[in-house]
Amino acid sequence: MDLDAYTQARTPLWDRLDALARERRLDGAQADELVRLYQSTATDLSAVRSAAPDPETVTRLSQLLGRARGRLAGAHAPAWSDVARFVAVTVPAALYRIRWWTVAVMVAFLVVGIATGVLVATDPDARALMGTPESQRLYVEQQFAEYYDPGAGFATMVWTNNAWIAAVCVGTGITGVLPAFMLFTNAVNVGAAGGLMAAHGRLDVFLQLISPHGLLELTAIFVAGAAGLRLFWTMVDPGPRPRGRALAQEGRALFTVAIGLVGVLAVSGLVEGFVTGSALPWPVKVVIGAVVLAAFWVWTLVPGRRAVAAGETGDLTADRAGYAVATAG
Repeated sequence: MDLDAYTQARTPLWDRLDALARERRLDGAQADELVRLYQSTATDLSAVRSAAPDPETVTRLSQLLGRARGRLAGAHAPAWSDVARFVAVTVPAALYRIRWWTVAVMVAFLVVGIATGVLVATDPDARALMGTPESQRLYVEQQFAEYYDPGAGFATMVWTNNAWIAAVCVGTGITGVLPAFMLFTNAVNVGAAGGLMAAHGRLDVFLQLISPHGLLELTAIFVAGAAGLRLFWTMVDPGPRPRGRALAQEGRALFTVAIGLVGVLAVSGLVEGFVTGSALPWPVKVVIGAVVLAAFWVWTLVPGRRAVAAGETGDLTADRAGYAVATAG
């Protein structure tokens, strides 16, 4: 194909399509003409892509067709079906794609947390860094348990705080350093609290109070950290895609993860606000925590695997994500 000659011959039709797509009002004849030109321009785009994939021409025609399609179909009106699809397909697909990153973050977190806990529980010098003996005793005997004050206000506070941590992990993921630092400091803090409780013979209280909500809450933090680190690794190794395109695609998919975690952390906040500090027997509390964690992983693995097998990534659909410039290779 002689692209220059083809472009010169077809440009008047493309310009006419562009003019019609920008018109505020169309009569019947103009609407019919818009449809015909849209169809012929779509054929032109297919021909250019297959015979002479010039990036500038492909981008021009793609944008022109997107504008015309919007004129023909009108703006997309969100519906409950979109929300249902987002929850049942898009979010699980995004979570499923980073499942091994999540497991790796979880293992690293547990190693750091347990090591810190053992150090604090067995080393008096390490415990001394956490305050005076009197302040430690007050924390172990009163403050740790009193923190879990049942109620909607406490649940909301916990939810917003954890959602903020998750958003920061995802949003700063491209740095690689900030998500790792936040995960490390959280692991040290949790491990140190457990170690202090264990040193004073109250490890059972620590586990009883942290297990109901902590199983899901910490998993959500693992997922957020995994999403952030996955974005950083995409910048380091974009694979066969151009780096800019890879970052855009992964960034949109991982933003889906961040939105999904808002709902996950809302559930965790409800458990922490109404179950952890309640008068329920502690085995019941732990079972509730285990059930919500199992529900999360079933949601991730079952519909997530099915969605990824069908080609879902958690990214926007092509007509909403924009058009990628054609590249060789």
